[in-house]
Amino acid sequence: QVQVVEFGGGLVQPGGSLKLSCRTAGIIFDIYAMAWYRQAPGKQRELVARIDSGGSTNYADSVKGRFTISRENAKNTVYLQMNSLNSEDTAVYYCYADHPYGKDFWGQGTQVTVSS
Repeated sequence: QVQVVEFGGGLVQPGGSLKLSCRTAGIIFDIYAMAWYRQAPGKQRELVARIDSGGSTNYADSVKGRFTISRENAKNTVYLQMNSLNSEDTAVYYCYADHPYGKDFWGQGTQVTVSS
């Protein structure tokens, strides 16, 4: 059974930091590209950051220089370190396992709220 589970969401003050984790099971993690998406109320889901199986990364312009995506293949886990958070980062954050030519998987999402 495939599992994609996010951890680490919560409430943080503007300017603060938060680290999200996404743990997977039931997939060959090493061959998947992994990504974080987010969806704010009333908005479309958008790509935040992506890391491919070789470790290459790309980021949305809005988070460049503030967010860092990384992966730990030995733990089947991908992370998103978020710094200098602001209210526009408030959203549900989703982990996405992107198979190179097969089935992809979504996590259930974790809420991140940036507010004083």
